[in-house]
Amino acid sequence: MNILKNLLWPEIEELIEKKRWEMLKSVISEWEAPDIADLLTDTPDDRDKIIIFRILPKDLASDVFSEIDFEDQMIILQKMSDQQVKEVLLDLEPDDRTTLFEELPGKILQKYLNMLPKDERREALGLLGYPDNSVGRLMTPNYLAVRPDWTVKDALAHIKQIGPDRETINVIYVTDSNWHFLDALMIKKFILADPKTVVRDIMDNAFVTLSPSDKQEEAVKLMEHYNLTSIPVVDSENILVGIVTFDDVMDVAEEEATVDFHKTAGISPFEQSYLDIGVFPLFSRRVVWLFCLVFVNTISGMIISHFEQTISLCVSLVFFMPLLSSSAGNTGLQASTLVIRSMATENTNFKNSILIILKDLCVAIMIGLVMGVAVLLLGLLRGNIYVGISATVAMILVVIISSFLGTILPMILRLLKFDPAVASAPLITSCCDIINVAIYFSVAKWVLESFSR
Repeated sequence: MNILKNLLWPEIEELIEKKRWEMLKSVISEWEAPDIADLLTDTPDDRDKIIIFRILPKDLASDVFSEIDFEDQMIILQKMSDQQVKEVLLDLEPDDRTTLFEELPGKILQKYLNMLPKDERREALGLLGYPDNSVGRLMTPNYLAVRPDWTVKDALAHIKQIGPDRETINVIYVTDSNWHFLDALMIKKFILADPKTVVRDIMDNAFVTLSPSDKQEEAVKLMEHYNLTSIPVVDSENILVGIVTFDDVMDVAEEEATVDFHKTAGISPFEQSYLDIGVFPLFSRRVVWLFCLVFVNTISGMIISHFEQTISLCVSLVFFMPLLSSSAGNTGLQASTLVIRSMATENTNFKNSILIILKDLCVAIMIGLVMGVAVLLLGLLRGNIYVGISATVAMILVVIISSFLGTILPMILRLLKFDPAVASAPLITSCCDIINVAIYFSVAKWVLESFSR
């Protein structure tokens, strides 16, 4: 799509300049909403963004609006009349409208809420009443429900009548007359069933539910585990208040992964794209961890100064320091990455944690032996057998201990109710470097004092 967009961009610019709106509309109206959203995002001129959006067909415009980021949404809304803004807000799905309202300043939010009809305004306020990052903020009340005592024929007629106004019809929800949730059925069941069959007879009671107060991450886990396209949301009285759909959950999963990547690199998470965020905000998010680790890394310097006499006896010990240091950091980082990912995607308990530690220990021993052999060969090539032995023993111990640290640290953080991603790359590598220096020079001192007399 990017290639096609780049090829057509000169033509689009020309059509805008010549005010050939009908032709421009025919060109981009055939595109998918995400592709038009990309076009709007990449359009440098705000005036052009607005023109492109305004010529879109009404049903397509709402889909495109949901796909663009908040900054572009505000650029478009600020250049519209109140009536046009009202039409856009009414065409948005309730969950997409809630996402927009969450970002608005209070004064503008109040203005936009007052544009909505009474029922729509009550619905918007209800969704905004749920805590941040809760399922209640993510759900949409636009679901399709049928009654258990209806026939399949009646249910299909209802689906055909109401379906076009609903966000999804892949799953049909069964509720009683008081909207108590009873079941979630794939539409395939209705299509294949005998039209005279009563809905109650095709119910299988195979469903999972969420509460509006659940964390959005719980929706991600359930949808991934059960391979669902939507999940019903019920309140404390088992009333179906909404559904969470796959597209919204994918957005949450992407945000969650981005935050974890930032934390793993020792960077405070930020919501804007890298190109949009300023220099100072980037500086402030990166400098904290690095500044703290300056003091952590002084421990390595203190350990080295403690072994000055050993180094003066055999200066060639310094040759292996960078090798051992990088090996320690890389080993610890590998182990922590695997463990953090395992904890994020699997149900880990005490028994699983012990298994993970033992498995990693076996792997670390094998890796340490292989790398130890490589270091021994390097030591022999340099002609100093004692330094080679010191570096070899140190490499084996460093790999095993660094790997163990990388495995156990995220588990400890999780036990203490901290985010395991805090066991970030800078922290792991700094700790492993301290371990490396202490082990290497301790082993070297013992070898040199014991065998080189």
